[in-house]
Amino acid sequence: MDAWTTRGDGRLTASTPPEPEPADGELVVEVAACGVCRTDLHVIDGELAPRRSPVVPGHQVVGRVVATGHDVRRTAVGDLVGIAWLRSTCGACRWCRSGRENLCPDARFTGWDADGGYARFATVPEAFAYALPADADPVAVAPLLCAGIIGYRALRRANLPQGGRLGLYGFGSSAHLTARLAMAGGASVVAMTRGEANQRLARELGLDFVGGERDAAPEPLDAAIVFAPAGDLVPVALEATMRGGTVVLAGIHMTDVPSMTYADHLFLERDLRTVTANTRADGDEFLRLALRLGVAPTATPYEFERADAAVDDLRSGRASGSLVLVREA
Repeated sequence: MDAWTTRGDGRLTASTPPEPEPADGELVVEVAACGVCRTDLHVIDGELAPRRSPVVPGHQVVGRVVATGHDVRRTAVGDLVGIAWLRSTCGACRWCRSGRENLCPDARFTGWDADGGYARFATVPEAFAYALPADADPVAVAPLLCAGIIGYRALRRANLPQGGRLGLYGFGSSAHLTARLAMAGGASVVAMTRGEANQRLARELGLDFVGGERDAAPEPLDAAIVFAPAGDLVPVALEATMRGGTVVLAGIHMTDVPSMTYADHLFLERDLRTVTANTRADGDEFLRLALRLGVAPTATPYEFERADAAVDDLRSGRASGSLVLVREA
């Protein structure tokens, strides 16, 4: 068994696909580790409409290049690379031309439009692969490739002032990396989250306050990021945010947002913003910053053969931090 596939029916199925051949400009990567992301869960559970069925999920991939296609110019066999969610864009639309390729209408995504990293091998266009240090730890790097990058983009969009107060709603893989990044920059960080494991991790990381997902923050927030895919937390986060503050919704999928009142939730120039994927520039900037600041995940490795157990643990909230599938060397 070399891969796990899903049809968006809540299940993973073991399979043995043939080793892929690289197309022009593509790399074939032998997977060493692949992070388990909540977006994978949305694909597996059908909360994101299938674009390829069956599909191999997984888009936080670290591995070594084993084959290259024609026109590959900067990557060699044996190089360690990362594969992230954004797989390709058109390069010609108004969003691509203005540096907002994450909004490209023709963007394609790893583990949704094309097979991802819950497999022995994965492919990626060279232009969308991240070069990694040869000695990088695949388990530590894999969660950075989505959880880390998306958290970084969300933090940038939050307009958090220097030394400001940041509230995080939900405290999974992306939130705990965002907390580390924000605290390294001098921010005061609080977390409102469900689940003993998540709350325990937040306390271990030294956050200023840890409460339940609907608990009131001890002081008004300069900014908040909602990582939990729960629309009913949006008005809660807005109410907790001071005048002129920003609330960012960082997920690709969210349940319906309930009715809000203008005076209680949006008045006084509160901003409500979303995050849609990321650009390659986001990834490059974040990976450099994470290396410089020593931002790394609290990671729990799972043997590749236990991918279904890892997904179940994420779905149920039994695990905290980042979950990573690891293949034997």
